[in-house]
Amino acid sequence: MSVSRPKALIFDWDNTLVDTWPVIHAALHATFTAMGQKPWTLAETKSRVRLAMRESFPILFGDRWTEARDVFYEAYERLHIERLVTREGAGEALSGLKDAGFYLAVVSNKTGGILRTEAEHLGWTGYFGQVIGAGDAARDKPAPDPVALALDGSGIAAGEDVWMVGDSGVDMEIAHATGLVPVLLRGGTPAADEFDAFPPRLHLADCRALLDMVKGL
Repeated sequence: MSVSRPKALIFDWDNTLVDTWPVIHAALHATFTAMGQKPWTLAETKSRVRLAMRESFPILFGDRWTEARDVFYEAYERLHIERLVTREGAGEALSGLKDAGFYLAVVSNKTGGILRTEAEHLGWTGYFGQVIGAGDAARDKPAPDPVALALDGSGIAAGEDVWMVGDSGVDMEIAHATGLVPVLLRGGTPAADEFDAFPPRLHLADCRALLDMVKGL
C-alpha cells in the first residue's frame, strides 16, 4: 500500500520501543496476588493489557482499584529500571529519524512520570518533542486527546503527514480517530480478525525496517 513521506512519527512505548512485558507481568502478578485474585499467565498479560490503568483497573478490581493501583506502582517502580530492555534497533532508528529531521513524539498508556523516567534513563529524551503518558491529557489513548499534546509546538497538524507507530489495536484505533497513518510495528502475522475494526496501513517487523522504509520514501 502506498504511503507518502511523513513529517512526524508518534510512537507507542511499551513493546514498540522497549520490551516491558516481563516487568508489566511481574507487577501484575504481585497485584493480583495481593488482591486475592488468580494471576494472569504471561500470554494473558500480553493479550489483555491495552487500556490505561484508570480505565482497566476499575473493571478488574472494582471499588478496590486504587488499592490495586498502589500495589502495582510499588512493584513496577521497584523493578522497571533494572529490567528495562530496548527493542532491537530502536535507539538506532530514533537517532536516524531525528538526524534526518523528522519530528518524533511518544504517546503511551504508561503513567507519564514513569514513562519519562524510562526515556531519561535510556538517554532518549532528546529525540522527542513531547513524551505523553497516561494522565497527561484529559483522556488517555485511544481517545484522541494525547495526539494533540504530542504535536504541540511542532507546527505539524494531525493528518496524513503523521504516522502513529505501535504494536496493538489501541495504537491503530487512535491513529484512525485522529487521521494519522496507522503503522503496526511488530513481528509475526496478526490474528485473522485482530485489526478488522482499525486496520494498519503498514505492517513492519522491527525498528530497523521502519527506519529503512521512512528514509526510502
